[in-house]
Amino acid sequence: MIEQQQLVGTWQLESWSIGFAGRDDISNPFGEDPRGLLLYSEDGWMSASICRHDRARLPEDESPRKMPDAVKASAYSSYFHYAGRYRVINGDVVHYVTQSLNPNFPGTEQLRHAELDGQTLVLSGKDEVRGVTRFHTLVWHRAPATSPGAG
Repeated sequence: MIEQQQLVGTWQLESWSIGFAGRDDISNPFGEDPRGLLLYSEDGWMSASICRHDRARLPEDESPRKMPDAVKASAYSSYFHYAGRYRVINGDVVHYVTQSLNPNFPGTEQLRHAELDGQTLVLSGKDEVRGVTRFHTLVWHRAPATSPGAG
């Protein structure tokens, strides 16, 4: 069973897949090669960010605050983030969300079953959207320790 100290550090995303109850298909919400960073601190804070590796860049000659909503929506739909406190309980990790790109996440508890195999962390969870149960699997690898600017 995983313990909090085993999570502490930085993790890089390998994959995020979603399966569906009663269906055989699998979804990859940020494509086959997503980017992501998961941080767990010793004092109980966490932060997770995930994005498509091929995100389109915004125009550089204009402030994002002044861009059309459709341009911003497209850019922000290729990125996901939340942060808050966390605890390990009986091999599961509970993320207590305090801020998020998704305004519906703050105040929620995100339960993740955690499995650790060497330097690979698999977090899994489920949710329900429009009556369909979804099963999320995120595979993370411990980030190598490098000096700033070297990685």
